[in-house]
Amino acid sequence: MGRGRTESHHRHAKSEIGIIRKNWKGKTSIVLVYPNQYAVGLPNLGFQAVYRQLNSMESVVCERAFLPEFPGPAVSVESNSSLEAFDIIAFSISFENDYLNLLNLLQNAGIPLLSSQRDEAHPLVIAGGVACFINPEPIAHFIDCFLIGEAECLLPRFIDCVESCSNRRALLTELARKVPGAYIPAFYEDRYLPDGVLESLTPMGNVPRKITRVHSRLEDMPTQSVVITPHSTFGSTCLIEVSRGCAHGCRFCSAGFVYRPPRFRPLPLLQECIRKGAEMSTKIGLVGAAVSDLPDLGQLCDQAREIGVQLSFSSLRADALTPDLVSSLAKSRVKTATIAPDAGSERMRRVINKGITEAQILNATAALVAAGIPNLKLYFMVGLPTETIEDVEAIVTLCQKVKAAFLESSRAQGHIGEITISLNAFIPKPATPFQWAAMDAMPLLKKKLAIIIRGLKQVPNVRIEANSFKQAAIQAFLSRGDRRASDLLIRAVRNKGNWGKSFKETPEFSLSFYIHRQRPFDEVLPWDHIDNGVQKNFLEKEYLKALEGKISPPCPMSGCRLCGACSG
Repeated sequence: MGRGRTESHHRHAKSEIGIIRKNWKGKTSIVLVYPNQYAVGLPNLGFQAVYRQLNSMESVVCERAFLPEFPGPAVSVESNSSLEAFDIIAFSISFENDYLNLLNLLQNAGIPLLSSQRDEAHPLVIAGGVACFINPEPIAHFIDCFLIGEAECLLPRFIDCVESCSNRRALLTELARKVPGAYIPAFYEDRYLPDGVLESLTPMGNVPRKITRVHSRLEDMPTQSVVITPHSTFGSTCLIEVSRGCAHGCRFCSAGFVYRPPRFRPLPLLQECIRKGAEMSTKIGLVGAAVSDLPDLGQLCDQAREIGVQLSFSSLRADALTPDLVSSLAKSRVKTATIAPDAGSERMRRVINKGITEAQILNATAALVAAGIPNLKLYFMVGLPTETIEDVEAIVTLCQKVKAAFLESSRAQGHIGEITISLNAFIPKPATPFQWAAMDAMPLLKKKLAIIIRGLKQVPNVRIEANSFKQAAIQAFLSRGDRRASDLLIRAVRNKGNWGKSFKETPEFSLSFYIHRQRPFDEVLPWDHIDNGVQKNFLEKEYLKALEGKISPPCPMSGCRLCGACSG
C-alpha cells in the first residue's frame, strides 16, 4: 500500500480482479512516468491529458513520477510510492533521447530491463507518445505493450482488457488481438539479412501483421493544462492544444504525416478553454503544429485581450500573418514571435515543401515589429537532402535581410529587440518522405555551422543557438534503429550515458549504418509494421518530388484519398 493515500482515491473501490496485485484497495494502479526531470510539474499536454483521463475512470488510480533530480529510485508525486508498487508503469515518451532515462528508471526501481525477464510479480510496463508510434523498435525489448496512437480512444479499451484478464500472458494476448493500436513486441520476430539489413518483422500467432495507429476526434475533447507549476518548462503558462497535425506537408516533419488528417478544435470549445485557463493563469499558450492556421485565431486573441490574459504561440507561419492577426497578437502583449523558414534559399524551401517565400518572411518580420512585437526567433536546419554550400550561405543572406527589415521597422518603434537564430541538424525521421535519406556526417555539419556563425557574428542584436550535433546523431540513431539498438542502450546505461565509450565497446555496431546510409525504397524499414495511415508509396513519390524541387499542395483535410490517411 502506498504512503499518504487520500480518501478520494478509494471512494469507488471495486473487487480485486484481473492482473491487479491487491494494491490501492482493488483499483487498477497506474504510475504515469515522464522520463525527464520535471520535479512535481506536468511537462506536456499529452501527459496531462492521459493523467486526467485515467483519473476520471472510477476503477483507476493514476499518479505521476518523473526522473529524479539526484541518483536513486523515482517515487510518485502523490503518495511517494515506488514504481514497482503499481500495477502498471506507463511511460509517456516524446523524445528518443529519453530512452536512457526510461532504462535508468526501471533499473533503479529493481524491475528487469528486458520484458522477457518479467513475471506476474512485476508491474506491466507500457509506453505511448509520439516517439513510440513513429518507431518503437529501439526499445521494443524493454516494453510489454506499446499503445500506438492517441490516448482518448485507446485507454478505455486498454483498461477494460486489464480488468478482465487473469494473468500477464492472457492480458498481452487479449490486447494484441482485440485492442486496435496495442502492439506487443514479444509476439513479433525480427530477422536480418547477411549485410545487416532488416529482412522481416513477422507476427507469431494470431496477432495483426500491422499495428494501426488510432485516431481521435477532437470536436468535444479539450486538452489543456491540468496543473500549472513553476517547476515545468513552461512555468506558469496554461497550455491549450488547438489542433493536431499540419496541412502543409513539410517533408521532414513527422507530425505533419503521422497526425493526418489535420484536425482543429472548434471555436466555442477553445473559447471555453480560454475562460478556464484564465482562472488558472494570466498566461496562456496555444499549442499546435501550425497555430496560425487555426480558423478564427483572431477571435481567440481578442477574447484573451478582453479578459486580461497574455497569449503565446508555439509557432507562426509567415504566410498566415494577416494584419488583423498581427494586431491581435500585439494587443495580447506577445513579446517574441517565432517563424520557421527552415531553409535559407527558395530552392531548398521547395525541396522541403515549406510553402513560404522570402518576401513573405520579410513582410512578416516588418509587420510583427511594426505592431510592437520586439523580438523574433527563426528556426533553420542544416543538412537537408540536396543541400549545397550555397544553400547554407543563403541562410546567412536571409538572416541579414530579416535583420534589415527588423531594423527598419524597429526604428519607427524607438526600440530594437533581438533576433534569435535557432540551428538544428536535419534528422531523417520515420514516417516522412525523407525517411530514406542519409544524415550529414559530423564534419560536414560542423562546416555548415561555421559558415553561418562566421556570416552572422558581426551582426548586432542577432544571437545564434545551435543544438548539439552529437546529440542529433544519437537521436537519429534512436529514431531510425531496429531492435538490435537495445544492446547498445543497455551498454550506454552501464556507461552512465557515455555514448562514445559505448560505441567503442561495440565495434560491430555501426552508427553510420543507421544514420549516414541512403536507404533504398525496397528496403524493409524497422517501422514498416506501424500503420500511421499514410501509404508508403505516397511518401516515396513525395521524396522523388523533393529531389526534383517540386512542391505539393497542402492536405485538404477531408474528401481526399491521395495519401491514404482518409481512406478508412
